[in-house]
Amino acid sequence: MKVRSVLSIGVAVGTALAFSTVAMPTTADAAMKYCDGPKVSWKYSLWGKRRAVTEGSEYFSKAVNEATCGNFNIRLYYGEQLSKAKENLDSLKVGAIEAAFVCSSYHPGKVRALTVLDQPFLPLLDWETMRRVYDKVWEHPAMAESLAKWNAVRYIQNLLPSYEYMGRGTPPKTVADFEGKRLRALGGMGAAAKAIGAVPTTMPASETYTALQRGTVDAIGFPYTYTFAAYRLDEISDWYTTNLKAGNVNCFTAFNKDAVAKLPKKYLQILEQVKDGSYKAMIAAYAAKDSVNLPRWAKSKMKAVKFSEKDLAEFRKIGGKPVWDAWVKENEGEIPAQELLDLVLKTAKQ
Repeated sequence: MKVRSVLSIGVAVGTALAFSTVAMPTTADAAMKYCDGPKVSWKYSLWGKRRAVTEGSEYFSKAVNEATCGNFNIRLYYGEQLSKAKENLDSLKVGAIEAAFVCSSYHPGKVRALTVLDQPFLPLLDWETMRRVYDKVWEHPAMAESLAKWNAVRYIQNLLPSYEYMGRGTPPKTVADFEGKRLRALGGMGAAAKAIGAVPTTMPASETYTALQRGTVDAIGFPYTYTFAAYRLDEISDWYTTNLKAGNVNCFTAFNKDAVAKLPKKYLQILEQVKDGSYKAMIAAYAAKDSVNLPRWAKSKMKAVKFSEKDLAEFRKIGGKPVWDAWVKENEGEIPAQELLDLVLKTAKQ
């Protein structure tokens, strides 16, 4: 069975979606019906609780189950029940689980090529561009090879909104006010934070509430707005940024390669057919959360921080291309780093 021909890594399905006004999809008629297949049960490891970014996973799990008349069941396990967030790749490799939510910034030394998509201030400012860039870059052999070392393949991207910061204490008025602040900033965003004098740290999302509450960090970088509310940071914070758009992290759903190889061809086809619905479900969930969070925050004690264009330009000048160049220099001997970065930037412009 040629698995890659059906579940090809990073290949976009169908025509690009008009993501700006997407209604929450239903699983009805999402895929062909196939009720004669074998019973298959997969375990999918996630951290945290059900939230906007996991709505894509919830969607394809339900859609696949319905399309196979209950024969193919992908069960979602939240709260690190099966595996720690930073150990999901290891669990996939040994076959302890069949599917996992993975963020490359949690495993930077293990998947070097994948961290090209963790760089700060990449021009990925709308959903359509994000998906086009992610799908194209994942076609590069270096990306597939990096993940293949962990006996895994990428299924879909867990699309995320751009990152902002939410914190306690005196709100920053300018980007310079971040100097000395301890920030939870992942991947390239951590390098960008360091470039402006902040002190970056990496921690799983599940640890952020306690860290901020105890003062271990001054602010948390998260996708805006849903994640702040999902981890209840808005309950203990004094301020949040609104227009920094610091970047993003490369998070995706990965499948165990051996488990995929065992699936019937029609199950693979169904997985492909429900991808678009999964993306729509995520994006609709983000919009729904924004419509709740933004009005509520406007009435709260938190201060909304909006930076001037001058400050933003300075931050991008310091924390953008110089960080990209440093990433290329650090990784060029191990992976085709410049080639990957150029592919991201070229595809984003199309």
